[in-house]
Amino acid sequence: MKVVNSPEFRDLPPSQIVPILLDRDQYYASESTIYRILRQEKMMTHRGKRRPRSRRRPKALVATAPNQIWTWDITYLPSAVRGKYHYLYMIVDIFSRKIVGWAIHDEESSAHAARLIARAHKAEGVKAGLVLHSDNGSPMKGGTMLAKLQDLGVIPSFSRPSVSNDNPFSESLFRTLKYRPDFPDTSFSSLSDAQRWVRLFVRWYNGTHRHSALKFVTPNQRHAGLDTKIMEQRKAVLERTKENNTARWRGSVRNWDLPDKVYLNPLKGKEGDHADVA
Repeated sequence: MKVVNSPEFRDLPPSQIVPILLDRDQYYASESTIYRILRQEKMMTHRGKRRPRSRRRPKALVATAPNQIWTWDITYLPSAVRGKYHYLYMIVDIFSRKIVGWAIHDEESSAHAARLIARAHKAEGVKAGLVLHSDNGSPMKGGTMLAKLQDLGVIPSFSRPSVSNDNPFSESLFRTLKYRPDFPDTSFSSLSDAQRWVRLFVRWYNGTHRHSALKFVTPNQRHAGLDTKIMEQRKAVLERTKENNTARWRGSVRNWDLPDKVYLNPLKGKEGDHADVA
């Protein structure tokens, strides 16, 4: 115990301690014996100061209307030059799933991100208090980006390092994008070619794509508040059909109500619509 808790060995596992000692012509016990002793002494944790840093989950957030919580991320788009990529910046509103801003550049940059959020913020007429969630990359936490957020009154929120599940809406959006049938099998021929393709994708996604998480209304319809009337119409058609065909129906008609709250990283056990945006 004195050896394994010494300054030299207290941060190392027995699998490394034993070989080091053998190289010095010393042997106290096998690895399994050292593990057994450590278990008996209830010391199967980090014995030194170098304990792993705990990563708190991001604060649980909830949106009850559009333009309250946005998430954004950057993904790679293959270019015609081997080993080089185009970088797609994309912002999505978690309540409506609408893509509120996007841009493509040949590099990752905090300045590019700042200009994009400023354009989207102006286009949507956002009031102060918007939360913008992202990963921990340098474009997300760069000084230019953080200064712009402060200037706009936007509250930054960040995922834990290397935890993609903390940013599920953007991750799923990129998956939907890259699984489109017309997404190039090899690469985009140029930056302008990539911009043209993404422009058409955004037009389809926002205005034509009937979103499964939105009970098959489009993000634009949800964002504009048209979903309530659409759902009432669907329900009315089903109720009328049920009255005319009572023998075919058991129980109530299908529930077309959309949730009035959308959660981002809710606490464990908290019910919320947060898992998928595809």
